[in-house]
Amino acid sequence: MKNIAYKQTNYNTPAIIEYNVTLHDKNWFFTGGKAKFFCAPQTIDDFKQALQWSNETHVATHILGQGANTLISDEGFDGLIIRPTLTDIQIEDLDNNECLVTAGAGVSIHNLILYCLEHSIIGLEEFAGIPGTVGGSTYNNLHYFEYSLADFITSAQIIDRATGATSRVDKEWLSLSYDHSILHEKKHYLTSATFKLKRVTPLEAAYAQGRRTEIIRHRNKRYPMTHTCGSFFRNFHEHEVVHARSEKKLIFVAYYLDGVGVKGNLRIGNACVSHQHANMIVTMDNATSSDIIAVARTMQEKVFNTFGIVPQPECELVGFKIYPLL
Repeated sequence: MKNIAYKQTNYNTPAIIEYNVTLHDKNWFFTGGKAKFFCAPQTIDDFKQALQWSNETHVATHILGQGANTLISDEGFDGLIIRPTLTDIQIEDLDNNECLVTAGAGVSIHNLILYCLEHSIIGLEEFAGIPGTVGGSTYNNLHYFEYSLADFITSAQIIDRATGATSRVDKEWLSLSYDHSILHEKKHYLTSATFKLKRVTPLEAAYAQGRRTEIIRHRNKRYPMTHTCGSFFRNFHEHEVVHARSEKKLIFVAYYLDGVGVKGNLRIGNACVSHQHANMIVTMDNATSSDIIAVARTMQEKVFNTFGIVPQPECELVGFKIYPLL
């Protein structure tokens, strides 16, 4: 049963907005409190309606995908969480066996890869096994080894936070870089993204399916696959570090975390650093976001005390009234 929409306002509350919705089951850490308001728009009009209401009521707004790169405060979010469920996928064929695949912000990367392979379209299988939606993955420019989503995106449709107007923008407008896009300014939200991919023969698609399976097997061996946000801290920028090897700056945060011995050893409450990867925090039953913050701060302190630099989160922190990390 849906929660009853919040009524204590001078504005008409759209029926699509729910009140007091738990977020514990809407992120990969399985922690966090409730959203005061929650909406899962299935159409652009729903999205516009939710934004119009949040503008009229001056309610803080946050967009949430699968919550795969998110840590939500135990106090929850005192505003409106919008979780887009726009799931349309369209294909436009081009010359030279190329095609454009447009997917709604709510389509999971997993389902998009499967859809493409079923239609003998390849390219995105490089991201197999990585959780997230098209919206969230574009927001952070999803990357895995030498590949990033920017290698495939050609354009996107966005919605203006202030006006609700939609427009189509090109790849350059998105300003995609490491763990970043212009969407971080939170003046616009993604409603769909378009990818240039390749049509292949059924046999070539079968090979790509095999590559997808092997990538997932590789990820399962190297990384925890549940109750984690993946890499908690981003890699350093070159100007942030002085340590180098063969005259090349050591920017990889896992190098420093391995160096302080937290991998598989650091646990506070019901959160711990994975035994598989030093930059991944995992949760157990009854974990809280406070447990995760305590682990993350300890990781920062250990790296700072040993190397003189402070890791900064790649994971997005939501609902914290005071910034909880160093």
